[in-house]
Order: sequence, then C-alpha cells, then structure tokens
Amino acid sequence: MTLIWNKHFETMPREEMRQLQGERLRDMVERVYFNVPFYREKLQKMGLGPEHIQTVDDLKKLPFTTKNDLRDNYPFGLFAVPMSEIVRLHASSGTTGKPTVVGYSRKDIGVWSEVMARTLTAAGAGKDDFVHVAYGYGLFTGGLGLHYGGEKIGASVIPVSGGNTKRQLQLMLDFGSTVLACTPSYALYLAEAIEESGIKRSDLKLRVGVFGAEPWTENMRREIENKLQIKAIDIFGLSEIIGPGVASECLQQCGLHINEDHFIPEIIDPDTLEVLPEGELGELVFTTITKEGLPLIRYRTRDLTRLNYEKCKCGRTLVRMEKCTGRSDDMLIIRGVNLFPSQIESVLLEMSETRPHYLLVVDRVDNLDTLELQVEVEDSFFSDKISQLQALRQKIQHNVESATGLSVTVKLVEPKTIERSEGKAKRVIDKRVL
Repeated sequence: MTLIWNKHFETMPREEMRQLQGERLRDMVERVYFNVPFYREKLQKMGLGPEHIQTVDDLKKLPFTTKNDLRDNYPFGLFAVPMSEIVRLHASSGTTGKPTVVGYSRKDIGVWSEVMARTLTAAGAGKDDFVHVAYGYGLFTGGLGLHYGGEKIGASVIPVSGGNTKRQLQLMLDFGSTVLACTPSYALYLAEAIEESGIKRSDLKLRVGVFGAEPWTENMRREIENKLQIKAIDIFGLSEIIGPGVASECLQQCGLHINEDHFIPEIIDPDTLEVLPEGELGELVFTTITKEGLPLIRYRTRDLTRLNYEKCKCGRTLVRMEKCTGRSDDMLIIRGVNLFPSQIESVLLEMSETRPHYLLVVDRVDNLDTLELQVEVEDSFFSDKISQLQALRQKIQHNVESATGLSVTVKLVEPKTIERSEGKAKRVIDKRVL
C-alpha cells in the first residue's frame, strides 16, 4: 500500500494546485513588496507592483534572485519579518565569499517539518521506524530537517550527526536503525566500513536510505543498494528555499515530487533566462510562496533538470523533477568542452575493476587545459604486474574519453588513497587561474 502523508495537497488536481499557487503567490509578492526594500526597488524599476501579479502565469513577469543577492544583503537584508519573529538561523559554509544566511519564523519551521514528513513517508518510513540521521547538525540544514520530519511522523530519531564512523555502526547495530539519512558518498563509505568491521549485514535492520546534498548518479544508486541491501531514495533541497524537503522520490524512484504547494518550480535556459517548455532540460528556479522569514522570488538554483507533470503511479499529482544531471556552476569547461563530474562517475561505476572514489585534477600547462583522473582500483585488480595495470589504465582512459570527448590522463591509486568525505564529496581540484 502506498503511504501518503498529506493526501489533500500531494494528490490535488492540477487546476486546483494552480489556483492555490496563484493565491499564495499574490500574497507573497505583496508581503515582500512592503517588507523587503531589495525586492520593492527591483519591482519598481520594472514598473511592477503587487497588483500586476494575479495568477501563476504572471510569475514570468517577476525578476530573478541569485545567491549573490543573498550575499550582497548579508546577513538579514532579505528577511521579510522583524528579527523578533525569526526563531532559527542557518547559513551555508561560505566557501566562496560571505555565507548565505537563511532565517525561519515559527511557521516556517512548521512547514519544514511538514515537507520532511512527506519526504520520509514517501520513502516508506513511519512511526515504527528508527531514523538514523548522519547528516551534519548545526548551521547546515540537513540534520535538523530530517530530525524534525522524523519526529513529525512519530519515528524514533537518532541524531548521530556526521563523523565518528565506528560509533555510527555501533549505534546502527545496537539501536536497530531502519532508515539511514546521509549523503550518498557517506553511504558508500559506511558500506565499506561495515564490510571491514566484521558486522554481518544480516545483523543490521537498515531497510531504506534517504540521500541528498550532492549530485549522484543511477549507477551510484545501484552501488549503494547492492552494498547496503537497501532501497536508496533521492531527496533534494537547498538552504535558501527551506533545506531538505523541497522534493523527494517515492518508492517508484521515477522522479522527485516537488512540494509545489510551497515552492513553485520553473525551468529556464541559463543563458537566455527564458522559461522552457515542459520536458526540456534547463536550470531549476524556485519561488517560495508560503515562507515568512526569507521568501524568495524566482531563485536560480543552478541545478540542471527537467519537469514531468504526469500523475505518478504512487497516486501523487505533484510535479516531478528528474535527478539533477549537475549544476550549471559546477560545470567544468575544459578545452571548450563542457564536463560534469557525474559523467566520470557513471563511467567508473560501469567498471568492476574500479571503486566509486575518484578525484579530477584540472590544470593549465603552457596555456592548455589538462585533466587528470585519479581513481581507486579494487584490491583484487591491483596487481604488481605493470602490464595489467597499464591495460586497466588504458581501458579507463578509453572509456572516459569515449563518454566525454576529452583526453584524460589516468592515474591508478590503491584503495583508501583518496580522502573519504563524511559530508559532500570533493570531486574536483581546479588549479587553473581563470
């Protein structure tokens, strides 16, 4: 039986949903116009007022918002309510420039809990489950998002946070964790650790995992499902919109259901900024229509995907987004060729000789871009025979070049050589001064 947390909204007919979105959009635009000087000035320059936004079709009239807009208004310049109504602050890591700060009202925290309850229910979780949260807690939104959603559905939440893998395994075993929540790269790391620890997979009760916070491929999904013997569910979110809970797969695993009663999605051409027809691949844009603390108009996520408005077999009518193929700002341009790290990952996961741990090193030598792929080799294939390693290196090089159209230097390394990540995996080192 398919479980749905909130049937009223998750199975709402399309026309009803559009009407609801229109009403909420009107209210949100009015709120930001009168409460956020940044948006009021932007709209006034375009000759727009709240009265010009009546339906969802008017969304395209509105300006885009970018991550730079959040940084330029650091820390609280885009908040739409007084600080006395903000009950929670989160922030990005700030790896490039100032961090992006997000604020939540009490109602926002309630919405976050609601969409995370939908996420976990769609993954098959319920009140009898033990949800093992190995996402980081703190300023990162991952841990607390899963935590609140787990509590809302009545599950027993284990707030382990990231790191200390030995303790993670012990608690999984002792507490009987049934739902694992972490990044997909850390899930693979845990699978390795389970194998090395001597713990029998049959002694663990893990049934399903909800994985997000970094791009991952279908090949990586199969790898996780095979090694951990669980159902691997993709979840999607970003701090600026609410954190995890923006969209998630159901057990059908055929696209991520967007909670569009709270977040209206669009797909645009990242170059022309024009809205693309249904089914076209482009950049994902969100407008938050219920958030009080930090409402955002047409926020450019830089994630590349496409939308599917057909009803899912699970019964949900919420629009589905495909698993992201990458990010427009994570895209590498090497000798004029566009490259996403996920393309490399797909090639490696098709090969039995390699492990799903790799590092791309991009450099510029004599004004020419160079690409080096460091990849771990399975123990059984790591041989002292130079001829065998040379043959494997050439095979990987051929497969990567065939898939990407780029020449690459392949460096084979022993298992455990590439640094493991307990959060987002670092896949690229770009040494170029561009």
